[in-house]
Order: sequence, then structure tokens, then C-alpha cells
Amino acid sequence: MKSMTKRIFLLFFLLTLILIACEKKGTDRVEEVHNPVEKNMVVDKEDTEKEEVEEITEIDPKENIDLSLKPNEAGEVMILMYHNIGREEGEWTRTPENFRKDLLTLYEKGYRIVSLKDFVNNNMDVEAGKTPVIITFDDGNENNFRIIKDDNGLDYIDPDSAIGILEEFKKAYPDFGVTATFFLFGENPFRQPEYIDFKLNYLIENGYDIGNHTIDHRSMRKIEDKDEIQEAIAKQVRVINKILPDYEVNTYALCYGERPRNKDLEKYLEKGTYEDLNYENIAILNVGWNPAPSPISKNFNPLSLPRIRASEMNVDNVGLYNWLEYFDKNPDKRYISDGVKEVITVPKEFKENIDLDSLGDKELYVYE
Repeated sequence: MKSMTKRIFLLFFLLTLILIACEKKGTDRVEEVHNPVEKNMVVDKEDTEKEEVEEITEIDPKENIDLSLKPNEAGEVMILMYHNIGREEGEWTRTPENFRKDLLTLYEKGYRIVSLKDFVNNNMDVEAGKTPVIITFDDGNENNFRIIKDDNGLDYIDPDSAIGILEEFKKAYPDFGVTATFFLFGENPFRQPEYIDFKLNYLIENGYDIGNHTIDHRSMRKIEDKDEIQEAIAKQVRVINKILPDYEVNTYALCYGERPRNKDLEKYLEKGTYEDLNYENIAILNVGWNPAPSPISKNFNPLSLPRIRASEMNVDNVGLYNWLEYFDKNPDKRYISDGVKEVITVPKEFKENIDLDSLGDKELYVYE
């Protein structure tokens, strides 16, 4: 009797185990069928955690800034003004040798050329520890960009013209960032009419810029008519856009550095309309005589930018070499790049002079 009872108990126990196993297997299958996303969700969670870890370990761009270089992106910047490259040195003329000397001196003293537009837009990309400098040429004379022929009658760029020298320097010193803005006037820029199309296209294709110097080198000082101002500026835009229809002419160098006596007319230097043509300048350049404030400075005014005469004659102690000496003696006044485009780095003592609205999406980094 006891043996029979024991057998029944074992049989019952085995049946119970079988039923439990079947139920669990069925449950797993149901969960697998009805919740197929849960396993994926676990994978997604793991991926998310990995992404979060990657984000956490992302390097702060400020960590790449070498403060031993004493970066100061609130410092001053020189905008150099040239006119002619010629055989004899003059008040408004540099010889080819002296222009080469200017470029080499700038390079060796730690300056790097940036475009006027990048400067105005606070979009400069300058190596850490170096100082931006801007080169401009007024008038568009032939000696700025001359085409000559070799012994076989083939055209080539005069190596002693401004463009020839700049291109030569670009090859020798590729980290110099060679560029320039040429402010042109009239319908015959660079004074070789058969080459106008080639020259203007060459400039844009090779990283140079073209600015406005009015249609007839017009002084604005005595003008009392807003239409006359707009005509002089807009007609030059038309000349350039006839050859470069997609190019935006939006920088203007004042002829003789003169503005209208009537202050109410100054707004037409910035923007206006003549016939079917609208213009709007992001930068208006004066003639002299000092460096420009940083584009993040409260004193920065892109519609009244000072320039420095790149000459050694009759410069009244405010020429290029005078200012180079000044910055050598006062390096704290000079713009020094931090080498990181998305960060603006300044010493603590310059903080109060910064226009925070000018920073855009850049981060301000103040150090002591």
C-alpha cells in the first residue's frame, strides 16, 4: 500500500513538472511574439548609453588654446592701403622690391593675411599666436595686375605687378594666407581693356576680392544730391557685375577718404538704389591713419574703417613701419589669434570692451 502511494506521488510530481515547463515555454513564446521590440529597445538603450559616453568625452575646444601665446582677439588689426607698384618709390607708389619687403616683414613678424570680408564678418581663420592683417589696393591701376608677353608672344602675368608678386609669395609661403581686395573705378579696371574679363575672373577664382571705388573716382564731400551718390556707387557695381554677374560687390573705399558734408546723406554710402540696381555695403574704408578695432570691440564700426598707408614717404609717423614698431613695443594692443575659430579668447582686462552681440555663435573665453 505504501509502495502504491509512493508511485502515485511520483507520477503526480512528474506531471506537475511537465505542466510548469510547458507553461513557461508558452509564456516565453507569447512574450516573444507580442513584445518583439523589447529586445531591440535594450540594444537601443545600450547604443544611447554609448553615445552619451562619447558626448561626455568630447573635447572642449578651449582645451586646445595655448594661453602661453597670450591670445588677444580684442586687439587691433591693420588694414593696409596700397595704390601703385612702380619703378620709382613715391608717396603712393611702392617699388616691386619694397612691396616684397613689406610682405616678408609682415610674415616674419607673425602676421597672416585675411580677407576684408572675413574680418568684417568676424570669420577669420588664423593660426594660433599670429596676427591678421588686411591688404587693399585702390584705383585698379595697370601696375596692380598687368599682362605682358613673352618672347613667343604668349601672355603671362607681370611678375613685378602686385598680383604677380602676391602669387609669387603665395607659392613661397603658403601659410601666409595671401589675398587682397582691389577697389576698382571706371569701365576699364586695370587699364588693359582686352584683358578685363580674364583679370576679374582670375581674381575671384584665386581668392581675391573686388570692391567699389565709384564709377568715376567721385569725391563725396561736396555732393548734396542723394541720387548722385547712389548713381556713382551703383554704376560701378554694374560694371563689375556685367563680367561677374554672381559676385556681390559689397565693400567700398572712399575716394580721397571724403564723406558728404551733409550727414543725412551718409546712409547712401552704405546702401541705395539707382535705376534697377540695389547695393548694400558691409564695409566702408577711410584713407588713414591707424589700425582698426577688433570686430568684437564696442568701438568697431564696419562703415568707417581706418587704414594705414603702406609707404615710407610722408607718412607723418603713422605708416606701416611706424605701426609695426608700435606693436613690437606694445604686443598687448595687437590682435593675437587663439587658433580656434569657434572661440573668442581675450585677456580679462579687455572683457568690458567686448560687444557681446558681435560674438554670434562663438564662445567667449576670458582668462587672467
